[in-house]
Amino acid sequence: MDILKEAEKVEKEVIELRRKIHMYPELGFEETKTSEIVYDYLKNLGIEVKRIAKTGVVGTLKGNGSKTIAIRADMDALPIQEENDVEYASQIPGRMHACGHDVHTAILLGTAKLLANMRDKLKGNVKFIFQPAEETTGGALPLIEEGVLENPKVDAIIGLHVDPELQVGQIGITYGKAYASSDMFDIIVKGKSSHGAEPHKSVDAIVIAANIVNILQTVVSRKANPLSPIVLTIGIIEGGYARNIIANKVRMSGIIRMMEEEKRDEIVEMVEKICDNTAKAMGGEVEFKRTRGYPCLVNHKGMTDLIKETAFPLLGESNVIEVAPTMGVEDFAYFLQKVPGSFYKLGCGNKEKGINKPIHNNQFNIDEDCIKIGLAVHVSTVLKYLNSNG
Repeated sequence: MDILKEAEKVEKEVIELRRKIHMYPELGFEETKTSEIVYDYLKNLGIEVKRIAKTGVVGTLKGNGSKTIAIRADMDALPIQEENDVEYASQIPGRMHACGHDVHTAILLGTAKLLANMRDKLKGNVKFIFQPAEETTGGALPLIEEGVLENPKVDAIIGLHVDPELQVGQIGITYGKAYASSDMFDIIVKGKSSHGAEPHKSVDAIVIAANIVNILQTVVSRKANPLSPIVLTIGIIEGGYARNIIANKVRMSGIIRMMEEEKRDEIVEMVEKICDNTAKAMGGEVEFKRTRGYPCLVNHKGMTDLIKETAFPLLGESNVIEVAPTMGVEDFAYFLQKVPGSFYKLGCGNKEKGINKPIHNNQFNIDEDCIKIGLAVHVSTVLKYLNSNG
C-alpha cells in the first residue's frame, strides 16, 4: 500500500477540518466545540469514543491483536490576536491557534479515518488521544489519572509537533532528552517604606530585589554543570508607588528550565535560599512559592528508531533530520514516563512561500502540504509497530 497516496485521498478533507478548528480557537479546558468536532468525527468512523478529563476525547480502534499503540494530539489555542490575512483566520478576538494544535488535531482525525478504513487488517489496537490544555496547566496528567492509558493497556505512544524551522517534507527526531523541565516561582520581597529623603529609615525592597536578580545569575554560571543546559529567567518584576517613596514590597515571577530531571528540587531550593538569605542580609524578608511544571521529555530509543525507519522510505533519508533538544516544555513527557514512545517534529515551513514565522507568533501559519506528511508518518508508524514481533 502506498500510504502517501492514501493520505492524499483524505488531504482535502483534513485541511478543511484544520481550517474549521483554526477559525474557532479555544483555550485550555475550554475546548468544547473542538472536542465536539472530534467526538462526532470519530463516532461517525465507527470508532469507540468517550469524553475524558473535562474536554478531552479518546477513541479506540480495535483490531485483531493484543498490542495497543496510542497517538496523541493537543487541541488548545493561545490568548493571542491573530494577524494573518487568510479566509480561515480566527473568528474569536484575542484567541489564536498560534502553536499548530489545530494541525495536530486535524492530522490525528485524518489518521483515524485512514486506519479505520483498514481496521480488518490491523494486528492490534489504536488509541487516539485528543488532549486539552497543553499550553496551560497541562491536560496529559489528568488524562493519565483518569485511565487513558488503560483498557486496553497502551504499550507505546507517539505524537508530533509542527515546526516552521523544518521545511515541509521534513521531520525532526531527537533521541533521549528532547524538551526541558520547568519550574515556575513567585517571590514577594518585603521591606520597609519611608520617604525618599530619609532612606536610613527604610528597608528598600527594590534594592533587595535588584540584588536577588543579580545573584540568581550565579545559579547558572557557577552552580550548574556547564555541559547540562539550564535557563533561569525573571520575567516579571513589579514594585514601588511613587518616585519619592522607597518601596516596601516587590513582586517577581520567574521560571527555571533544565535538562537534569533529578536536579530540579536541588536547583529550586538553591534559588529559594538565595532569595531568602539576600533579603535577610539587607534587613528584609521574602515569600517564595514554587509551581512545579512539566518534567523533561525523554524519547525512547526503540520508538524513535521506529519513526526514523518508517520515515526513511516515505520521505528520503535526507529529510529525516536529527534535531537538537529544546529548552521549551511539552507535557507529552508525562505519557513517556508511563510507556515507551517518541515525540517528533513535523516540518511546516516554506521559505519560498514566506511561511517562516515562529510558533506563538501572531502571524504563525503552516504550509498545509505538511498535513499529508504527518498523516503518512503517523499511519505508517502505527502499521509498522503493530506488524512488528516486539
